[in-house]
Amino acid sequence: MKKNLFLLLILLVTASSCKDFLALSPEYQISDQTFYKNQNDFETALTGVYSTFRGLFSTANVQYLGDLTTDNAEIQWSSPSVNEMQLDQNAVVSTNSNIQGAWNTCLYTISRSNAIINRIDGVSFDQATKDRIKGEAKFLRAYSYFYLVRLFGNVPIVDKEFGSPEEVAAADLAPKPAAQVYQVILADLTSAETLLPVALNTDRTRASRPTVKAVLGKVYLTMKNYEQAAAKLKEVIDAKTYSLVADYKTLFTNGNNNLSESIFEIEYVSGRSMGNNYSALFTPAITSMAIFTGNLQGSGRIVPTLDVLKAYEPGDARKAVSVNDSVLLIGGKKSYSRYGLKFVDFKAIDLSDGSVTFTELRYADVLLMYAEVLNEQGKTADALPFINQVRNRAKLANVTETTQAGLRLAIEKERQLEFLFEGQRWFDLVRTGRVQTVMNAHYASLKLTFKVDDFELIFPIPQNEVDLNPTVIKQNPGY
Repeated sequence: MKKNLFLLLILLVTASSCKDFLALSPEYQISDQTFYKNQNDFETALTGVYSTFRGLFSTANVQYLGDLTTDNAEIQWSSPSVNEMQLDQNAVVSTNSNIQGAWNTCLYTISRSNAIINRIDGVSFDQATKDRIKGEAKFLRAYSYFYLVRLFGNVPIVDKEFGSPEEVAAADLAPKPAAQVYQVILADLTSAETLLPVALNTDRTRASRPTVKAVLGKVYLTMKNYEQAAAKLKEVIDAKTYSLVADYKTLFTNGNNNLSESIFEIEYVSGRSMGNNYSALFTPAITSMAIFTGNLQGSGRIVPTLDVLKAYEPGDARKAVSVNDSVLLIGGKKSYSRYGLKFVDFKAIDLSDGSVTFTELRYADVLLMYAEVLNEQGKTADALPFINQVRNRAKLANVTETTQAGLRLAIEKERQLEFLFEGQRWFDLVRTGRVQTVMNAHYASLKLTFKVDDFELIFPIPQNEVDLNPTVIKQNPGY
């Protein structure tokens, strides 16, 4: 692992340099001896860190790990890859490429963030700008650790740069307990909260103080620190910085950038290989369908299950926006086939180059998290207005549940439908301790023998990490 981590970490002095995410400079043209010398260099490097982090979403790793592993989605394509089948059947092994991709992306983001954080105080320029850059880098580092710890449990903690293989070899890169990783996450986020400007950044692809507060709320909720989560989420709500958009559909179609509901988003632009591949993954592998310009064919790799289609209540406005079970064919006929609509770019001329922005965190999430926190604190009646705001936007009647257990299930269902194909379902079920109950029942209803065992609540560490340094890295138990 140390060898592999070196390959990841040594790039931190070079790889994050770009003018913007549409014009990445080749890494070999940049030297750590000539870079990081002025404000512009750090601005450029920070853009590079954001560009790296977006890799979690560009290849749909978040949806593969957060949706395909759950009752939200399944594979429709007749010839899926071994990696996809493992995720669909909850039979993931340590050589799975999606696992490796998520691991690498998070570590790259962490290492490039470290380069900025460790060097910026040694360069003289405007302090307010310096604080903002450092705050954004800490935010991205914390967010990457948050994904790592939820996916893998114990993971390495790296907060310095490495200039040679010898420095890597001398470093302590052994995985640290998850509790220690969470303390690093909290330290970075609380620091970022003080460093970033109070005002909301109108560009929602960049972090500002309200962004950090919302993520802190999610971290505290995941840690089951309900008091702290409630306080932070309430700050976000009381500030009235964000609001639900009136039309749910606008969140997932072309032009969905910087909406009032968006807290943190990943922007995509088609035409320069800087788009996403959701348009291919979420739509059917039917050669004769006519839902795209040029009658392009999808791949059916991540499509909604029949269970999730049945989960919508009558009149739920989200259903027609999120899923469809009827495909228009060339010639005007229709064929039954389930597929997802969110983030699909129906104007795309290349389905692997979609331009619809992915919203990683939005205000509806804050409202539902706050409802969950209040309910867990025994304040069930107080939680109802917050879940009902989300339901009312979906044209649904208020929840009137009076028991804590009942509202837990209502919030779980609301989150499933509100965030379908947004990569949240797996993390929600693990956080609430419901993944085995829900998924094993789902498999049983399909008369499948698959199941989620205790050890499968986290994923295996990529095998090549273990192979490179087996004395330091031990595979997660059960794999």
